[in-house]
Order: sequence, then C-alpha cells, then structure tokens
Amino acid sequence: MLPSSISPPRTDRIALVLVQAGAIAVVLASLPYKPFDLDRYFVPKELVLHVAAAGAALCCLVPRSRLSFARIDWLLIGYIALSAVSALFADNHWLSTRSLAITLSGAALFWIGRVLRRDGLSRPVLWALGLAGAIGAGTALLQAYGVTSEYFSLNRSPGGTFGNRNFMAHLSAIVAPTIIYCGVTTRRSVATLVSGILIAVIAAAEVLSRSRAAWLALLAAAVPLAIVAWITRARWSGRETSQRLVMLAIATVVGIIVALVLPNTLEWNSKSPYLESVRGMVNYQEGSGRGRLVQYTNSLRIMAANPLLGVGPGNWGVEYPRYAQHGDASLSSVDEGMTSNPWPSSDWVAFAAERGAPATVLLVLIFVAFLGLAAWHMRVARGTEGVLSALVLAGTVIITLVVGAFDAVLLTAPPTFFVWLLLGVYSEPVSSSAPRQTMSTGVRRWGPLVVFGLGLLAAGRSAFQMAAMATVTESSRTSALERASLFDPGSYRIHMRLAEAYLNNGRCDRARPQARDARDLYPTAILPRDLLSQCGESSPRPRRQR
Repeated sequence: MLPSSISPPRTDRIALVLVQAGAIAVVLASLPYKPFDLDRYFVPKELVLHVAAAGAALCCLVPRSRLSFARIDWLLIGYIALSAVSALFADNHWLSTRSLAITLSGAALFWIGRVLRRDGLSRPVLWALGLAGAIGAGTALLQAYGVTSEYFSLNRSPGGTFGNRNFMAHLSAIVAPTIIYCGVTTRRSVATLVSGILIAVIAAAEVLSRSRAAWLALLAAAVPLAIVAWITRARWSGRETSQRLVMLAIATVVGIIVALVLPNTLEWNSKSPYLESVRGMVNYQEGSGRGRLVQYTNSLRIMAANPLLGVGPGNWGVEYPRYAQHGDASLSSVDEGMTSNPWPSSDWVAFAAERGAPATVLLVLIFVAFLGLAAWHMRVARGTEGVLSALVLAGTVIITLVVGAFDAVLLTAPPTFFVWLLLGVYSEPVSSSAPRQTMSTGVRRWGPLVVFGLGLLAAGRSAFQMAAMATVTESSRTSALERASLFDPGSYRIHMRLAEAYLNNGRCDRARPQARDARDLYPTAILPRDLLSQCGESSPRPRRQR
C-alpha cells in the first residue's frame, strides 16, 4: 500500500479524520440508562456510525464529478436495493428502516475506504482501526480487573463499552489481522512495538471473553492463511519481516499468559472456564449450541414462507414467535410473545429470514468476490506489503463469515463500521486499469444532497432515540413518557410503560392507544393484548405457524 504520488483533495483528508475519530468513538459510545440494557449501547454507536459515514461520504463526493463502479460495487448496490424493497413491505417499519440505515452506512464506508486507499491514505485508516479495536478490548480488560462504571453492563461481562463480551471479542478478532499487518509492514521499529502492545491487549481480552465464535474464527483464518503464507514466503519474507512476526507472536503469547495467570473479578461458574469453552466450541448437543439449531431451523421456516423479500430488515424478532414452540430458548421468559434478543444468533440466518433468498445470495457473492480479489491480489502483488495485504483481506473475510455464523455481527454498528471500511481499503484493485463503469450524470448536483438527506434521517433517528431514553430515565411521570414516545414512536417499551401508567391511573381512554401502538409494533406480544382486555377491548391472541 504505497502512498499515492498525487496529493489527495483536502476534503478527502477531512474524510480520513472523520473515519479515524468515528472508529474510536463507535467502540466507546454508550449511555448510562440501564433500563434500556441493549439500546443504551447500540443506539449511540449507530449515531456515530451514521455521522461518520455520511460526513466522510460527503467529503469524498464534493470534489468529484463522476463515480466509477466495479463488479463488486454492482453486487452491493443490488443487495441494498433488495433490502430497501424488503424494508418497504415489513410489518415494523421502525425496525426495518433502522436496520437498513446500518446497511447503507456500511456500504458508504466501503466506498470511502476505496477512495482513501486510492489517495494513499490507507495506512492511517488501518492504524486508527487497530488502535480503536484495542481500546475497545481495553475497556473489557478494565472491567475484568475490577474497574466499575455505569457505562459497563454486568450481564455478559467483560464487555466493557460494548455491553457484551461476545460483541467485544468479535470485533477484536476482526481487527487482529490488521494490527499484525500494520506492525509487520511499518517503516519504524517503534510502531512494531506499539502494534505488539495492541495485539497483546487483543489476545488477553479474547481469552477472558470465552467467546467460542471468536476463537473458532481466529482458528479458521489462521490455519489456511499460515499454509498459504508458508508456501509464498519467498515473495514476502525477509529478515526484518520475520523478526517482527516473531515479536508480535511473542506479544500475543504474553497477552494470553497474563490473562490466564493474573487474578480477575470475573465470577465463572466453572472451575476450568477456559478449558470448558474450548471443549464446547462445536457442541450442538446441549446448551447454547442446541438452542442455536432450534433457532436456525425455525428461522429458515420464516425464509421458506417469505422467500423473495423476507419479513423485512430488523423484523426477525417480530415474526419469530409465530414459528417458535413453547419452551424455545430464543423466546423471552419475561414478555410472552417476544424474543429475548432482537436478532438471531447468526448474521446469515437473519439475512435469509429478513431479506429473502435473492438478497442473501447477493451478499454471499459479495464475500466470495472479496475472497477472489484476495487471491488475485496475491497473484499479481509484488513485495511484502502487497502479498500480506491480500492475506489480511482473506483473513478479514473468513473471520467475519465465521463470527457472523454464530452471532449478530454485521447487524450491529461497530462491526459494520470496521468490516466494511477494512474491506474497502484492502479490496481496492492493485491495477488502476481494472475495468469499471462510470457515472457522471447528476453526481455533483444530487450526490451530496442524497447523502446528506439520508445521513440526516439516520442520525436524527438515533439522536431522538437517545433523547427518549434520557427522558424516560430522568422521570417516570406520564408527561415525560408522552414526550419520550414522541421522540421514539417505534419504542415498544415506552408505549407499554405509558399504557401501564395510564391503566394504573384508571385512564383506559389513554391506555388503549398506547397498547394498540405496542401491539402493532409486535403483533405476537401478549402483554399489550392483556392490557387492552383489562380496558374492555377484545384482542385475540395471534396464531402460531405450524
């Protein structure tokens, strides 16, 4: 990734600063509003994602009068188009537009990454992502070793500012190859030392996370890439490169040993928690593995019933209870007719159920194309940086595919930010003569306006959600809850709290509209129907799919 001989536009440098700041902010952003256990992490991170993506995209568009598209860009555009159509037909449009906004921001960051690499600004991007990933892992280590904060969650600790140890571990696994790449290819030895510190932090956090998906992903990437690297070692390895790899390997081992030996405040139920996690990496006979199989089977039934467009982005949780049996571990034990999580334990199951078979096939083809690009880059690259960047591209794809097979990854903001930006940087063709189609009509006139409008809608939605959470947390008065419901009309929780408050005050005339709104958001939920029945309004329970 040699620097460009042409000085990039000033606006592109502003875009670089925006994505660098956004990478750090997206891992740290969280709120202290504990009643909103998931959204207090997701919503502020989504706000950062949308602001950084829209701002950087605007900066990249302003000086350009035409856009060029490679084949992979058209696949991505097709996937976005199908996702948008699916969102139009979803039952819960608040969820579908929220999920679609994350997809759009991720696509924008992919194209921004390609622009920045053409500008010769790829290395500052990669260092920022590596540093941000280590900072996120560092917050988990702080929690593991006794630091308390209202911005940390006790559930699924140590998650740090992610609120969940698995989310932290997934992002750490995704960013690990980039940290190694930066440490090996840097021109300064002190930067290799910094990279060693970052990878040690990542390694320690991965061990303490006990995230089997992250461990399996790292193993799945390391084995084939190590074989390819050994076969092609004559093209990239030298004395200095080998020494740096050994140094980073030592740093990784040190991080693992420290995590295993240093006492922490984590209260595992097992005497040998880490060994137990290793043994359970591919266990689908019991526990969470068995629950995943049941969930995947029911989710594929959703896709089979809605093969073309799915049930709409973000709408898996709306439809899943119709297909689940009593006792399904994915169903909430507190709120009957609701799921315990808003998405399934797999990106790919979610995409298939929510967006339909055609969109899912396009997304699979996109990742296959990335692997093809990695192979092509490996073939034509010359020198250490070109060969290793091809290996890291392949590693990033493999890790993303594996962790996404076991949990929600590209459905959430931080991995979306990192993965698509990394893929944009690494996948930009080595040859500037690669075939592309260009578009110039209306680019300078309408491009910035469209990006600004979409960015404003997405960021504004997240900002209003944060305002609603703040309002509810600060006051339980019905006037405050009414104001919060105006800020976030798509919040089932706020509608239900308001309906219950009015019911307790004997105001069924006001409780009914709120209960109806909650029922419309989640038609399978039982609590809104029970509340309506207490106010004398009949609301039959939804039928389950057999």
